Amino acid sequence: MLAVSTPLKRVKIGKASSQPCAPIACTECGIYNLCFAVGGDTDLSFLNTLVKSRRTYKRGEPIFSVGEPFRAVFAIRSGSVKTSVLTDDGRVQVTGFHISGELMGLNSLVANRYNSEARALETTSVCEVPFERYEELVEQVPGLQQQMIRIMSQEINHHQEMMLLLGKKRAEERLASFLVNLSLRLKHHSQPAEELKLSMSRSDIGNYLGLAEETVCRVITRFEEESLIATQRRNVRLIQPDRLLEISRGGPAIAK
Repeated sequence: MLAVSTPLKRVKIGKASSQPCAPIACTECGIYNLCFAVGGDTDLSFLNTLVKSRRTYKRGEPIFSVGEPFRAVFAIRSGSVKTSVLTDDGRVQVTGFHISGELMGLNSLVANRYNSEARALETTSVCEVPFERYEELVEQVPGLQQQMIRIMSQEINHHQEMMLLLGKKRAEERLASFLVNLSLRLKHHSQPAEELKLSMSRSDIGNYLGLAEETVCRVITRFEEESLIATQRRNVRLIQPDRLLEISRGGPAIAK
């Protein structure tokens, strides 16, 4: 889920660590939303019925690749993951960054093959949920189907927001939206919303947002000079989240 030569101050926030992240609580995981369809106080042992295996991936290791047969949905228990595709002209396009508690692979359900590549950005633990097992459980727990539709709907909304983001012209809007969105996702999974760990590189962020790497560096530096954020290596603290939200919505640009 950030060094290049630039006349502005360098901001070192993307150097990855080999230290594993603390796993997220099962109740904050995307799979728990499926289990909760059982109703009431969900017995967490039901998770073991869905989850086939838990595996830890090293930084850069693929979780699934383009064209592989669709076999399972993956829930990130700790760490973070980057998804990407190859364009027609052979370039890599980053399509998303995924954090603890989120699901991956649902968009491959229709094609029955994974349509993107997923790689760990750091030491990452995931739970694998075979879709064939889910289909069996739907007959036993009808509410599971409704929960799956809700999760897929959330994913569609995320992609729509991304399309709107790429339609924005100012680099400040795009980067502010990226930081605000990540903060909201962390909050949704009961993690500190104003302490961000950017495990992805500035180059990957630029690729994702449609910006040059140098532009990402400059905007981060401007945000820091305006006391909107504070950075320490790859950790970013949101000092003025409301101001970032304003910028993300097209508010006045920061000082040049």
